[in-house]
Amino acid sequence: MTAVLTWQQLRDVKYANLQDAADGWGEVSNRADAARDQVSNEMTNTLTESQKGESARAALRRLKQLDRNFEYLSTECGLIRTTLNSLAFELSGSQARLKGALEEAANLRFTVHPDGSVSYPAGGENLAAGTPLPGGSTTGSPVGTPYGPTLGAASGAPPLTRPNPNHAKAQDIADRILNAVNEARETDRRFSETLAKLKAAPGLTVDTKTWTDAATDAAAVRGVADDYLRDGIPQDKSPAERGAWWAGLTEEQRQEYLAVYPDVIGNLDGIPAETRDTANRDNLQLLIGKLEGQNSEKAQTQLAGLKSIDQQLRADPADGVPPMYLLGIGDQGNGRAIVSFGNPDTSRNVSAYVPGLGTALDESFATNDVKRARDTAVGAAEYDESSAAIVWLGYDAPQLPAEKLADNAGVMFDHDAKAGARAYNEFMAGISATNQNADPHITAIGHSYGSFTVGQAAQRNGGIPGADDIVLLGSPGTGADSAKDLGVGKGHVYVGAAENDPVTMMPTKDESSALGAGVVGGGSVGGSLGLVGGPFGGLAGAAVGGVLGGIAGYSSSEEESQIWFGTDPAHADFGATRFKVDDGPRPFVGGEGPTPAHSNYFNPEKDPESADNIAKIVAGRDDLTIQEHR
Repeated sequence: MTAVLTWQQLRDVKYANLQDAADGWGEVSNRADAARDQVSNEMTNTLTESQKGESARAALRRLKQLDRNFEYLSTECGLIRTTLNSLAFELSGSQARLKGALEEAANLRFTVHPDGSVSYPAGGENLAAGTPLPGGSTTGSPVGTPYGPTLGAASGAPPLTRPNPNHAKAQDIADRILNAVNEARETDRRFSETLAKLKAAPGLTVDTKTWTDAATDAAAVRGVADDYLRDGIPQDKSPAERGAWWAGLTEEQRQEYLAVYPDVIGNLDGIPAETRDTANRDNLQLLIGKLEGQNSEKAQTQLAGLKSIDQQLRADPADGVPPMYLLGIGDQGNGRAIVSFGNPDTSRNVSAYVPGLGTALDESFATNDVKRARDTAVGAAEYDESSAAIVWLGYDAPQLPAEKLADNAGVMFDHDAKAGARAYNEFMAGISATNQNADPHITAIGHSYGSFTVGQAAQRNGGIPGADDIVLLGSPGTGADSAKDLGVGKGHVYVGAAENDPVTMMPTKDESSALGAGVVGGGSVGGSLGLVGGPFGGLAGAAVGGVLGGIAGYSSSEEESQIWFGTDPAHADFGATRFKVDDGPRPFVGGEGPTPAHSNYFNPEKDPESADNIAKIVAGRDDLTIQEHR
């Protein structure tokens, strides 16, 4: 079609031919995906298990490159398929509107001319002469403009005042014909431009630049496919309803959604884990390509995190490590990443860990927080191999520098945790909806500020969906007075609190503001939540005053059970089960920073007893080693 598309051409368009072409591209996409699966799951694994040496390593490198080539081919061909199907969808609507106008003209015995004008017969009555009013011809007017000129009428009066009733009917038909043709011309223009962008550079090398181009291609296709696809995604429905929607789609429809909206499908709670993993692995490459072309500090920070996750996903599976599933990824806000070790849909035991303040999609998260989930999965599998462990960065945790936290720390902390609580409960509802076991064992885990987020989630109406147990690690409080307020029964709330972890002994907000360091001291204490220690750097001096001052405030308080966010979860007044953890290093001793004991709870090398207790809880066991309450 061209800019001179006629109504006859639109009438005769066989958009089924476009759908056939789309099916052909879809077949290529599916074959590329199948070939990729064969390379990664059969050839690579077989070679890894059976061959050693430099030749084997060289072959593996080439197989991994082939895997990337097939992945790119599948993505691009899938985009072409959806573009053609979207074009057919939009043209069919324009064609239907045109045919409706032509059918009405035929029923009225009006004549539609090649130029789109419509002639109508005499009608009505000339009251003075007692004869029918003459017929005429009218041309269409674009939407939003007055009627076009009317020909063949004896009077020079404005068209709207002509008494021949056939005129208004003819004008409506002419308008509908013109607007259907104009709509089709615009559709043709938009889709022609989009298809022209779907080109690959010559050669067999699929590198970062190639994925940058692919990200641009995907954005272009999304720009023309919303009516055809996106409007059908039930984003405002419950996870269970989304799962039912996905199950009801044809295989072709699923493939199209995965090709064009991997970012939406991969992050949609209620969609099966394997599907989310497939979508997010593709979206991960598109995000890397997108951020490669940006020079901002945020883009480069997130890019480092994405590349680290990508490297882990592509690594040879280690002995004893459950398979890795990417359940969420995105660059919005401070970044999103949800990683599971083990399939949460098929595992009897599933845990979801929420990290704390300062956490964002960066290399530190990909290194430290992802490892915590891996350690938990490996530990739990020793007691029950049907176990999966997730790290959930599905919200914006408060960020450093600490001076910003001091402005209004309490309000900001509350806001971020409450927003995170809503998102976490949505995710957990999805986990419950997709798990295939009759009675799965679900554990919610929060570390540091993440424990406050989990606590807020537990206190929302209905509690954390599906949760059987809650684990609070290095917690500054949950906002609850008692473990019984968290919705799982106080016997199912577990606490790990190292004696040398100052975050677990922070003063209340009122006490903090009364300390010698004042509000700045309180802000610096807040800055220690959830940190591994590295981000403190130049804030060390301020942190010393805040942390040590906080401990002093706590020890002199008349309400020893109260800390920053309510009752201390490790205190007897809270009523949780406190399991044994190592006391941990003291702040700044040995050059380890202000909060070294705050970061060891999951680590089987640095605190094997704590890591083992966490693993037992996740696996549904109750033979923990217990520690006295404060």
